[in-house]
Amino acid sequence: MRARVVGSVRMAKLGMVARALLAIARDVDSDYELAEQICEACVLGLDVDGAAISLLTASTSRETMCTTDATAKLLEDLQFTLGEGACMEAAVSGGPVLVPDLHHSIEASRWPIFAAAVMEQSEVGALFAMPLQWGTINLGVLDLYRKAPGSLSDAQLRDAISAANMAALMFLGVRTDPGGGAWLDHSLHGHAEIHQATGMVLVQLGISATDALARMRAYAFVDQRLLSDVAHDVVSRRLCFTPDMV
Repeated sequence: MRARVVGSVRMAKLGMVARALLAIARDVDSDYELAEQICEACVLGLDVDGAAISLLTASTSRETMCTTDATAKLLEDLQFTLGEGACMEAAVSGGPVLVPDLHHSIEASRWPIFAAAVMEQSEVGALFAMPLQWGTINLGVLDLYRKAPGSLSDAQLRDAISAANMAALMFLGVRTDPGGGAWLDHSLHGHAEIHQATGMVLVQLGISATDALARMRAYAFVDQRLLSDVAHDVVSRRLCFTPDMV
């Protein structure tokens, strides 16, 4: 697994983690495998020491899908136990939370218990939390850390945000399509009803086919259903998309 990730990141241009994700996720079979590949690619391509991914659902449950090391696991456990930290703030705000120096940071002062616990139990110097979001739907958070204080460069920040956005689409695909990573195949060969439903949704909302398909995936994710089931409801006219929906 790691060899495949390393090779893909090296083939991509420097800093292009999102491009590497396209190469390594074509045959992904599960959330856990996808989370592992995303975390590995971020550690290799963004000059961070560790990463973690946690997914959220409409029922407000949370599951840590992957942590690259013991420190990343500790950070996830502390944040969700204490109910504060960069990850929790990113999940609520829907925007990146960047803490380049945990020891001397105005941001960290908002989470006094978490910051104190991290400094006592680890050697983490910087935290970066990227929401996995599609539209108004928050799927989870990609957490990154560095042992030494220091900001992400502009290029690294852009790539981290791009990677998080792509990861959100990948998780939507894996969770809502029995074909796993079939969302990467834009032809969706063999999914005639999904094609038909996509056409109906684009007419209903006046958007592109790509956005219509993404809307259906987001709806399926929130409702914890398969994309094919949502498409069937659209085609059967039991479900009509409106602008105020996902």
